[in-house]
Amino acid sequence: MSPRTGFGRSTIAVHGLPRRPPDWSPVAPPIYQSSTFTNPVGSDEDVRYTRYGNNPNQLDIARKYALLEGAEDAVFLASGMGATALAHLAVLRPGDHLLASAWIYGGTRALLDDELGRFGIEVTYVDPTQARHWRTSLRKNTRALFIETPINPTIRIADLDPVAALVDEHGLALLVDATFASPINFRPLEHGADIVITSATKYLNGHSDVIGGAVAGSESLIGEVVRLLRVWGQSIDPHAAWLIDRGMRTLAVRMERHNANGLAIAQWAEEHAAVARVHYPGLASHPDHELAARVLDGYGGMVGLELTGGVAAVEGFLARLQLIRHAPSLAGVESLISEPRLTSHAKQTTEERAAIGIPDGFVRLSCGIEDADDIIADLDQALNG
Repeated sequence: MSPRTGFGRSTIAVHGLPRRPPDWSPVAPPIYQSSTFTNPVGSDEDVRYTRYGNNPNQLDIARKYALLEGAEDAVFLASGMGATALAHLAVLRPGDHLLASAWIYGGTRALLDDELGRFGIEVTYVDPTQARHWRTSLRKNTRALFIETPINPTIRIADLDPVAALVDEHGLALLVDATFASPINFRPLEHGADIVITSATKYLNGHSDVIGGAVAGSESLIGEVVRLLRVWGQSIDPHAAWLIDRGMRTLAVRMERHNANGLAIAQWAEEHAAVARVHYPGLASHPDHELAARVLDGYGGMVGLELTGGVAAVEGFLARLQLIRHAPSLAGVESLISEPRLTSHAKQTTEERAAIGIPDGFVRLSCGIEDADDIIADLDQALNG
């Protein structure tokens, strides 16, 4: 139940704020595939223009997503990386310092390493499990902290409470990428975050047919993201926005199945001789299980597997899969599997990956909404060779 609306999150995902529509209204929303809209003569209201992010399809999903996250406002962009980039640029200026978790998606690491420096922004990386490291790494010019949780691809869970207390104490901004959870399982703003970032390509859409991203937070912060959006040209296409809206309507029920399948498969894999280690926060063996049980409403559909035979075992295993697709990305209705050393973290060395919990032989499984027994059967035959 959302404290802001009184409606459950499944209801919000379908309707936004439910209201009785005018007679003869379409039940399915139309696609406003128009670049521009007529303006009232002499009006000083905001110009309606799709590049500005205020096409009706864009605004509808933004309002719905803000409600799901418990935010004042939200905006959608053309990709998750676009959302990550503009969220950071909204709070950072030349000469600022950013503290970031060392355990983040490889594309985000490239953005922070290769691009923010061009704007005169310094970045320091911190082990997110060591709360004192955040405090000891602060500088006089530190402006913001960035955390990803659940973490890609190890599915570690970062504790936001001590970090939120730190940013409150020093007047900093806390940005959190919670793509792997979706707002059904975890809402960072409830734990002290100022900005939540998500790749809408993933669970929000859920059908592997759209690229998009979103940012939610206060009206002032989102207003700055929108200002940057209009300059940098990262608005989402109306048809993509419409598809995301269609996907969001089943978000809550899909997450129920993703959560159930993820747990069932992790429990099964933990007993398989060919699997050296399973990374899933719903398992008692996971280092963050107690934290996950406290802060998550579901453990999600992402499972990390380390195979006992290393890279050679992984290649044979992937070649034998029949049901599960070997492809990057995640969180669709179909099960996907990928090797982070060749995809999300390909730019890092073997040693760098191992240091953040991604040894060679690690695969990332995105459990879809198929029958769990069928996913397990495919994994079993592929592991047994």
